[in-house]
Amino acid sequence: MQDISYSTALVPVRGDFAAAHTRFWKRLSSPGAWWTGAERVTIAAEVRQARHCALCQARRDALTPTAVEGEHDHHGMLSDAAVEVIHRVVTDPGRLSRKWCKDLLDVGLSAEQYIELVGTLVAMVSIDSFCRGIGVPLHPLPKPQPGAPSYYRPPGAVQEDAWVPMIPVDRATGAEADLYGGQAVGNVVRALSLVPDEVRTLYDLSAVHYLPMGQVRDPSASAGALNRMQIELIAGRVSALRQCFY
Repeated sequence: MQDISYSTALVPVRGDFAAAHTRFWKRLSSPGAWWTGAERVTIAAEVRQARHCALCQARRDALTPTAVEGEHDHHGMLSDAAVEVIHRVVTDPGRLSRKWCKDLLDVGLSAEQYIELVGTLVAMVSIDSFCRGIGVPLHPLPKPQPGAPSYYRPPGAVQEDAWVPMIPVDRATGAEADLYGGQAVGNVVRALSLVPDEVRTLYDLSAVHYLPMGQVRDPSASAGALNRMQIELIAGRVSALRQCFY
C-alpha cells in the first residue's frame, strides 16, 4: 500500500495529516480485535455506502426512524446487525437509543464487535470528510491483509451505566496503562475502551484533526493555524449541524 499524500490538494496540508491517515489505512487493512482485515475493509466500504442508502434517507425524513421499514442498500457482505449499526451511526446518530443498541446485541452482534465497528467508522468519517473538505478524491480502500482477529478483551472492562462495558481510569493497567495517562478522561473516550486500539486510533487522529487528548482540558492549547477559540467555534458549529446530543 502506498502512503497517503495530499501534495495535489488546492490548499496547503500539514504533513502530519497524511502520516496519521496512512497509519489508519494500514491498520484498516489488518485484522483487528474482533473483525478480520477483509471485514474491516468491508466496514469502511459500507460507511461510504450509507450516504447513498434510500432507507437511511427515508428514516432521516421520518418523525421516528422506527416508523420506516425496509432493507438498507448495502454490499451484502456483513450481517444485518452490523449494517444497521454502520448506517444508523453514519446517517442518523442523534436518534440512537439504548434499546436500539440492546436489540442489536441481542441478535448476535457482540459488544466488542459493536465498539470496533463504531471506532472504525468514526475514523473513516473523519478522513473522508477531511478529503471532501479540501476537495480531493476519497482514498481507494486498501487491500485486506490475511490473518485472524486477536479476540482480545481487556480484563479491566466492566459494565457501568453506559450501553457497553468500559475501562474505568483506575483499572487501566497492564496492556491498557497507556490509554488514559493516569488522568480522568471524557466518557466519549472511555466509550471505545472495550477495544483499546480504537482509543489509540482516536488519539492518533485527534492529535492532527483537533488536539492531542492530553491538551483538550487546557483552554490555552491550540494547534496549527487556528487558535483555541476558532477551533471550538468550528467544533461547536459542526456538532450542532450533526445534531450531536453528547
